[in-house]
Amino acid sequence: MKDEPRVLQISPIRNGTVIDHITAGEALNVLKILGITGTTDECLSIATNVASEKSGRKDVVKISDRELCTEEVDRIALIAPQATINIIRDYLVCEKMGVEIPRVLLGVVRCPNRGCISNTNEPIKSRFEVTKRGLHCLYCDWYLKDDIPGHII
Repeated sequence: MKDEPRVLQISPIRNGTVIDHITAGEALNVLKILGITGTTDECLSIATNVASEKSGRKDVVKISDRELCTEEVDRIALIAPQATINIIRDYLVCEKMGVEIPRVLLGVVRCPNRGCISNTNEPIKSRFEVTKRGLHCLYCDWYLKDDIPGHII
């Protein structure tokens, strides 16, 4: 008798959001940027480093009874640009969309420059332009190139 590989199955959700094709190893960062901690009452399913025909390995997050807003999707796009967002209603996929990094990020990333006006008590949100060199702060001209997940608000 030949050993067959075991298949990992995650229970379907009735209503909520499935974030699929997350860059392998980034599922916990996705939870962090969504403000989901171990102290919340949200029902979650998380799969990390699962096989993917498209990318080799991926992470998947299922969140029951929650649909993501545009700003949350923008944050996810920064660390998982190949992710897909599936909105589930009554166990069916009602909407399926890819993520797209916007040209300008407003209030999504904290500027690493302590002297930046966006890090003071001024009533403004951070504003970054997405460039090939990295994220460019439009207030102080600082470029954020490394540890982008660590700067997501």
